[in-house]
Amino acid sequence: MEKIIKVVLAVLFFLCLIDMPYGFYQFVRFTALIGFGILAFKANENDKQTKMIIYGALAMLFQPFFKITLGRDLWNIIDIVVGVGLVISLFKKH
Repeated sequence: MEKIIKVVLAVLFFLCLIDMPYGFYQFVRFTALIGFGILAFKANENDKQTKMIIYGALAMLFQPFFKITLGRDLWNIIDIVVGVGLVISLFKKH
């Protein structure tokens, strides 16, 4: 399940680089909050504290309730870095 969440989130973050309707970005924020929340929970269950903190921080960064306004260019960089990080984590031995 964790791999599916990572793939879905990575694809969504890469799609954010395209000019999409505002509703899509809201969907990505909700999906990222839930996905990173699940990943943080699973990391905590497996005593992976560093991963839990990283996923928890990402859940807070992307959460849709108290938006962090960083500008489109900076959000694009964040989307790329997080998307690439998720893809790399798919191939790393845990």
